[in-house]
Amino acid sequence: MSTTDGAGHGPSLRRRLLQPLAWSWLVGLALATLGAGLLARGSANSAFDRGLQDEAAALAAKVTWSDRGPLLDVSRQVLELLTWDSADRNAFAMIDIDGFVLAGDATVPIPLDRSDSFAKPKLFDAQLDGEPVRGAVFSVTSPMLDRVVAIIVVETRRKRADLVRDLQFSIVMPALVLGILTFLMLDFSVRRGLRPLREVGNEVAVREMHDWRPLSLAHVPAEAVPLIERINQLLQDVQQNVLLQRRFVADAAHQLRTPVAGIRVLAQELERELASDAAAAGAGHWRPLLSELRGSSERLTRLIGQLLSLARSETALTMNAEHQPQDIVPLLREATEPLVLQGLREGRSIELDAPEAPVIARAHPIWLGEVVNNLLDNARRYGGPQILLRVRAHADGGAEVTVEDDGPGVPEEQMSRLFEPFWRGERADLRNDGGTGLGLTIAREIVERLGGTLQARSRPEFAGMQFIVTLTD
Repeated sequence: MSTTDGAGHGPSLRRRLLQPLAWSWLVGLALATLGAGLLARGSANSAFDRGLQDEAAALAAKVTWSDRGPLLDVSRQVLELLTWDSADRNAFAMIDIDGFVLAGDATVPIPLDRSDSFAKPKLFDAQLDGEPVRGAVFSVTSPMLDRVVAIIVVETRRKRADLVRDLQFSIVMPALVLGILTFLMLDFSVRRGLRPLREVGNEVAVREMHDWRPLSLAHVPAEAVPLIERINQLLQDVQQNVLLQRRFVADAAHQLRTPVAGIRVLAQELERELASDAAAAGAGHWRPLLSELRGSSERLTRLIGQLLSLARSETALTMNAEHQPQDIVPLLREATEPLVLQGLREGRSIELDAPEAPVIARAHPIWLGEVVNNLLDNARRYGGPQILLRVRAHADGGAEVTVEDDGPGVPEEQMSRLFEPFWRGERADLRNDGGTGLGLTIAREIVERLGGTLQARSRPEFAGMQFIVTLTD
């Protein structure tokens, strides 16, 4: 009846169902134990008291009277039978009205009330050698009515206690065993009843991030159907909102391409006009402004292209038709070659380390290249002079692609923001590196939609910056 781990939620439904039953059963078991004890004690005392009274009455019947006084006419065998018991200690005595012992054990306790009574022996409690005993006393009067003796029979309470314990055990144990079996059956029934809800939870847990299909209601209990229906409605609403956001981003980026392209062309044309007219008065101080305008238009063009790439990847990779196992080495070579030449012109070395044998992994022929392009472009802009692209096959299927550089890396306190859209590090506004802050976001989005993972390491864990792409088979 334990709750699931975590904070911010109430007890489990299983606990809510079984805990009240458990408390009710425990209270009932305690009352049953108390009642069984009282019943067993009453039954045991009644039976043993009747036996004591019968023994006292039987001994009283053996009292005879003679000139010498009262005599207890019992054989030796009868006396041994009365006083010998393997479990209890029994004793008897015959006393006169003054309390003198005429026969039997002199240590037998004598009750204070020894009045004449022929109807029924009287019961009493006392101590015998420091041990509690139960006794019966029966007064016998002589035929001449001039003398009275009392027969006292006592026994310890050992057999009574044993009988009470046995009776309690015989009453409580079946109830305990039956209760445990009942709770095991109830727990099994509750678990079985909650299994459809756990299956729904497992179905949600294994779904991809952009899988908004409605949850099945086939085996869901009737009480949980409204909840699942509401969740399905929320999934549908989220899907509609995300689709609207994607459409807006794609439409906005597409609409911006034409005017931005026109600004870029006009800036280039104006720069060429000023360059050809060297005698133009004051042309020299316009050229830096035009150069800045051209660079800004190129960065804006790149940003729009990245936004379109992000929107298209989200749309294209929702379908798994083109996600199939294939050799990814040719894809990586094709994506790396243009950046290798560009890196050489900038004084950077971009090296591809790939095995001769095919490396099979689930990938998209276009979008995996987009991932590599973005990671290499990020290393080219922010890394050191040495950039390494390495690909290795996993022994149990899939592949691992890493991009490493020997640059300054990213501070540990900023690693959590590395894949945030438009984040380019501290004081990015002072750097004119042409970056948009979307490359790593797009790369992670594509990798996750391909069913893989994208992780990053930097100093002090790695000497520089390292991105690790893991693809499944």
